[in-house]
Amino acid sequence: MFLHTVFLLSFLLSTSHATVQDFCVADLKSADGPAGFPCKPAAKVTSDDFVFAGLTETANVTNIINGAVTPAFVGQFPGVNGLGLSAARIDLGPAGVIPLHTHPGANELLLVTQGYILAGFISSSNVVYQKLLKKGELMVFPQGLLHFQIAAHKRKATAFAIFSSANPGLQILDFALFASDFSTPLITQTTFLDPALVKKLKGVLGGSG
Repeated sequence: MFLHTVFLLSFLLSTSHATVQDFCVADLKSADGPAGFPCKPAAKVTSDDFVFAGLTETANVTNIINGAVTPAFVGQFPGVNGLGLSAARIDLGPAGVIPLHTHPGANELLLVTQGYILAGFISSSNVVYQKLLKKGELMVFPQGLLHFQIAAHKRKATAFAIFSSANPGLQILDFALFASDFSTPLITQTTFLDPALVKKLKGVLGGSG
């Protein structure tokens, strides 16, 4: 009986090992689906597919939020397809802000590499957890919760984020409300904001309705 069990386990392990795929570099010419992109043919995979240089340069932060996010999601970095992780660079000018936003598909781990960043998130029970982070410190943001980052001490700041998905998704609350065609009456009714303020913010962010 013991030998039979050992043989069965060995067979199952060898069979499962035979079906293991080392990687699945995304074929970005195909459509993305619930399981991710289909795999690029192995014969066409090169070392460059596993390297992404897009986070080496400081992004332009001359914009309304005085900040920028440079993603290294599967759409930019095909090598992370199917691996359950991705990254992004966050550049903030003095007093720059990444407004309240969520990543519906991933947890986030933020590492500050320059300056100081006030970061925080709001739990589903409406408790705010926030901390002033300095260089070398990490903060985690649970999946799907609203969170933010703000450059502190009137200095520019830089951070890198690691996500638990190749495609974490991103929805910025202010842009969803005021850069969309979500009508002013509905926003007023669902948020209790003054209609004049809603129209002003839509004018600033380019929304309609």
